[in-house]
Amino acid sequence: MNETQGLVAALGAERSETRLRAALAAGTDPEPELLDELVARCGVEPDFYVRDMLTWAITRYPVERTVPAVTAELESSCAQARSQALHTLSKIGDGSTWPAITRELLTDDDDEVSRSAWRAAVVLVPDDERAALAAILVSQFGRGDADMHRSLSRALVELGDAANHAVALGQRSTDPVIRGHAAATEQLAADPESAFVFDIDLARRAAALGE
Repeated sequence: MNETQGLVAALGAERSETRLRAALAAGTDPEPELLDELVARCGVEPDFYVRDMLTWAITRYPVERTVPAVTAELESSCAQARSQALHTLSKIGDGSTWPAITRELLTDDDDEVSRSAWRAAVVLVPDDERAALAAILVSQFGRGDADMHRSLSRALVELGDAANHAVALGQRSTDPVIRGHAAATEQLAADPESAFVFDIDLARRAAALGE
C-alpha cells in the first residue's frame, strides 16, 4: 500500500482522531489523487472537526480543480454533502461560484443546507445582487429554531444597507412572526454586538390571538 492509498484508508478509519490526522496530512501535502476522496468524504463524515479539516484540506488544492468538484456536490441527494459543499465554497471564496448558490439551496428543506447556503451567499454575492439576495433571505423569517433565526439575521446584517428595504418590508408584514424576526434583525443591524432577541413563541401567541 502506497502513501496515498494509506491516507484514503485512514480517511475512513473507525477512530475520528485517525481521520482527523489523515485530513490534516492530505492538506499539508496535497496529492492530486486525493481530492475526489476528500470531497466525497465530506458527505459522510460524522465528526464536525474532521469535516472542518476536510474543508481546509480541499482549500489547499488548486481552485480550478476544487471548484468543479465541490460545486458538483450541490446536486447531491445527501443533505450533508450539499451543506458541506456550501461551507467549502464559502471558504474557497471564489466569486465565480455565486451562480451555484440558487434559490433552491437558500430555501432548502434541510435546515443545515439552507443555513450553509445563507453563509456562503453573503460571502460570494456580487454587489449588484445583494438586494435580490436579501429579498430571498427575508422569505425565511421565522423559520426553524433560535439558532436558525440568529443565523438568518446575521446573514442579513452582513449584507448591510442592501438588506434595509427587504427587512423594512418584513416589519410591515401582517404575520407577527415575520414582523418580530424583522424587528430583531433591524436591532442587530443597529448594534451588531448586542444580544439577538426574538421570542418566536411570543410572536406565535400573538398570531393565534389575531394581534
